[in-house]
Amino acid sequence: MDNVKLVTMANQIAGFFAAQRGDAARAAADHIVANWDPRMRAGLAAHVAAGGEGLSEVARAAADLVAATSR
Repeated sequence: MDNVKLVTMANQIAGFFAAQRGDAARAAADHIVANWDPRMRAGLAAHVAAGGEGLSEVARAAADLVAATSR
């Protein structure tokens, strides 16, 4: 899956959880871990490592949390 699609999806998920109560980044990260294929999570991590262009603040924080749980 290309980075544009991953960024779009991560931003959509982050936007949804940002409108809810609680820790939006943690909720988005939990959703990504539970629902994304490992290849998609790896692609997101690689995109973040390359600078994370296009990710919202919440999506970037969620991606960082996903990477931390994958170690």
